Amino acid sequence: MTVTIVGSQLGDEGKGRVVDLFGGDVDVVVRYQGGDNAGHTVVHGGTEYKLSLVPSGVVRGKVGVLGNGCVVNPATLFEEIDKLRDRGLDPDVRVAERAHVILPYHRVLDGIEEDVKSEGDLAAGTTGRGIGPTYEDKAGRRGVRIGDLLDPEILRERLEYVVPQKKALAEDVFGIETDEAFDVDALFEQYREFGERIADENMAVDCGTFLAERVAEGDELMMEGAQGTSIDIDHGIYPYVTSSNPTTGGACTGTGLPPTTVGQGEVIGIVKAYTSRVGTGPLPTELGGVEGQTPDYEGDQPADEEELATFIRDEGGEYGTVTGRPRRVGWLDMPMLRHAARVNGFTAIAVNHVDVLAGLDEVKVGHSYTLNGEEIMTMPATTEKWGECEANFRSFDGWEDVDWTDVETWEDIPENARTYLDYVSEQLDAPVMTVGCGPDRNDTVVLDDPF
Repeated sequence: MTVTIVGSQLGDEGKGRVVDLFGGDVDVVVRYQGGDNAGHTVVHGGTEYKLSLVPSGVVRGKVGVLGNGCVVNPATLFEEIDKLRDRGLDPDVRVAERAHVILPYHRVLDGIEEDVKSEGDLAAGTTGRGIGPTYEDKAGRRGVRIGDLLDPEILRERLEYVVPQKKALAEDVFGIETDEAFDVDALFEQYREFGERIADENMAVDCGTFLAERVAEGDELMMEGAQGTSIDIDHGIYPYVTSSNPTTGGACTGTGLPPTTVGQGEVIGIVKAYTSRVGTGPLPTELGGVEGQTPDYEGDQPADEEELATFIRDEGGEYGTVTGRPRRVGWLDMPMLRHAARVNGFTAIAVNHVDVLAGLDEVKVGHSYTLNGEEIMTMPATTEKWGECEANFRSFDGWEDVDWTDVETWEDIPENARTYLDYVSEQLDAPVMTVGCGPDRNDTVVLDDPF
C-alpha cells in the first residue's frame, strides 16, 4: 500500500518527523516534488539530522527515492549522502532518470530574479537554490535530466543548447558578468563526473517502473511531499508559491504511480498547531510581524501580539532549516486547512507542536474569514482577495505546560488541548492520527497506525 504525507499549510509543518515516525514500517520512502529548498529535521535517538534533499526515511535505513517530480542538485545530494555515511549510516538513495537537474546558472538567476521581484513586492521568499528556474526550464523543454548525465554526448548537446541562452539572459538582460556557472566546458566536466558517480553507485532508476514493481511485490511505500498545500503552484497563494505540486496529485505525476494506486492508500495531512510561513504576502491570522516579509510592516504592532509571536517563534524553533530566516507566525488558520482537506482528500491528520502553545492563557483559531461583508469558510481563489480577508477568531482555554516526555496516550494530553484537537478534527472531517508533543520521534502520541 501507499501512504502519502502532505503539508496542509505553508510548509514547515513537521512532515519529516511523521515520515520518520512510521518509517520503521515502510520499505521505500519517496520524495515526489521539490528540491534542496525543503528542509527536514529528523531527531533519532537524540541525534539530529538536517536534510534538504535526501528523503527522511534513510535515517531509518529505508530505500529513499527522489521521484521524477523533483529537481535535483547533485552537489547537495552527494554532500548529504557523504555526511550521513560519516555519521555511521548507509543511505540507499535512488534518483529518477526523469528528474531535472539544478545547474549553477539556475542558482545565479534565481537570486537575481528574486531581487527584481522584491522591488514590486512579488518576491516569493525563495531560498535562492535554483528551484524555480529549473522548473521553468523543465516546462520550457530546455532542461537537463538525470538520465542526460549518464550519456556524455547527450549532456554536451543539452548544455550547448541551453547555456548560451542563460548567458545572454544574465549578461544582456540583467547586466551581470558571468563566470564558470555559464561555461559549457566547465559545466560538462563537473556534471559528467556527477553522472559517473550516479552510475557507479547504481542510483538512477525509471521511477514509475521501480515503484510499481515494489508495490507488486507487496512493499509498503511512503510518499513524501515538500512544502505545503498553500504554496502549491496551482492551488496555493499565487504568486507566493513554490514551482511544483506538494498536493496529493503531485504524488502521482511526481512518481509515475497512478491515482488508482495512490488513492487506495492513506493521505495524511500534516498540521502545525499554529500557522507559520517564510516570505511576503498575506497572512490573515498573523501575530506580530517580520521586517522585510510582513506586508506594510512598521514595527508598531500591539506589544502583546509581538510578545506572543516571539514566544511561539522561540518555543517552536521557527527559523528556516535551510536559510535560518525567522518565520512569520500566527494562530491556526482553519479556512486554509479546509482548503487543504478538500484539495488533498485527507484520510487522517497529524497535528504537531501542540507543546509549543502550552502555558498560554488563551489559544485562538481563525475559524472563518470576512470578505466584502460576508463570512466565508475557505480560502478565496486569488491571493489578492485572500489579502482582503479578515480572520474571525474563536478562543480556547489554554493548556498547562506538562512534562511532555511523560505524555504517551490521548488521556495524557491536557484536557484543553484535547478539546482544541477535537475541534480541528471535526472541522476537517478527518481523525487525528498522531499528536506531536516534542521534537523527537518518541515525543508523539500515536492514536492510529496507517500500516
